[in-house]
Amino acid sequence: MWEIFKTFFILGCISFGGPAAHIGYFRSTFVQRLAWLNEKQYADIVALSQFLPGPGSSQVGFAVGYHRAGLAGALFAFLGFTLPSIALMLLLVVTTAQLTDNSLFLSVIHGLKLLAVVVVFDAVLGMYKNFCKDNVRIFLCLLTACVLLIWPGIFSQLLVLIGAATIGVLLLKEKHNDVVDKQTSILSKELVNSINYVPLTVFLLLLFSLPFLTHISPIVQTFSDFFQAGSLVFGGGHVVLPLLENIVSGQIAPDQFLTGYAIAQAVPGPMFTFATYIGYFILPNTPILGALIATVAVFLPGFLLLLSCLKNWKKLSALPNLAAAINGVNAAVVGLLISALYQPVFSSAVFNGVDMATVLVGVYLLKCKQLPIVALVALFALAGGAFSLLY
Repeated sequence: MWEIFKTFFILGCISFGGPAAHIGYFRSTFVQRLAWLNEKQYADIVALSQFLPGPGSSQVGFAVGYHRAGLAGALFAFLGFTLPSIALMLLLVVTTAQLTDNSLFLSVIHGLKLLAVVVVFDAVLGMYKNFCKDNVRIFLCLLTACVLLIWPGIFSQLLVLIGAATIGVLLLKEKHNDVVDKQTSILSKELVNSINYVPLTVFLLLLFSLPFLTHISPIVQTFSDFFQAGSLVFGGGHVVLPLLENIVSGQIAPDQFLTGYAIAQAVPGPMFTFATYIGYFILPNTPILGALIATVAVFLPGFLLLLSCLKNWKKLSALPNLAAAINGVNAAVVGLLISALYQPVFSSAVFNGVDMATVLVGVYLLKCKQLPIVALVALFALAGGAFSLLY
């Protein structure tokens, strides 16, 4: 277990660049260097992480740990990979809380907010190319963006995601011949008999019971809010931004929220530790407890679903209705991220022509020069500090 924890802890300290980069780090470490898995086994795990809601790269790490040493290995892998990011987020949230009146510090944070515009814009472009490949999916993407820009809120998000799944089943299902349909029917029966129902039952119980228990205490309310957000994140860590923004609206100041997202770009490890920062402010009387509860709650749904079908993902992905529903949801998620790009990311960061020019330069450096995210963090922090001296 120590070997698993140590290996993932080192990766958690150096894994900058987002989920795609994390998956690359994992492959070079666990397939090429340590040979814990072969290429096919690793590709299967990556495919499953893209199929389920939750933190994609963290799910890959969790599954690698499970493959190596069962459930205990999975938990040690998660702790090792996530602990550096959680520790840095807690350190930074305490620091930012003490420096809120420092003009230079606020300018640096403003620079990081501008970087957040660049990063979310890049995420929108990448996800649009991957998930909006025909007219139906483009329509779902744009409809979702329009609905959420006009009627923002968690209820609207749930409504459009359910609607997108339904339209996906109706219009995005691939055609099958009679032989394939018969095979799919057999697969469906086998799948019912082979799903791990213990983690699936825990997931469903928490998902549907927690909203009715939030009156018990603020701790339960916090766990419920972040669990709901983690249950709806399709398409990568950036999607947690609009979900959390609507869920915690009114509980945290917009500037604090976007500052946390900007800081999340600057630390290695999974984007989901953004929840650590937000949770710190949600429970002001016990901020560390709030941060830890939020972190566990937002990761937990993805891990429970992963355990439910880790051994049977091929059968699951062969079900045409489910695959079609996921196609619809993924397209809607792009629209959800477009709405978040405008509010709160762009509207809370870009105030004048200099800000907009900085964003455009950042897009150029990221897309055309492929500058690493670490270098962009340093440049935007310096730019923010320079603006405070010039203006």
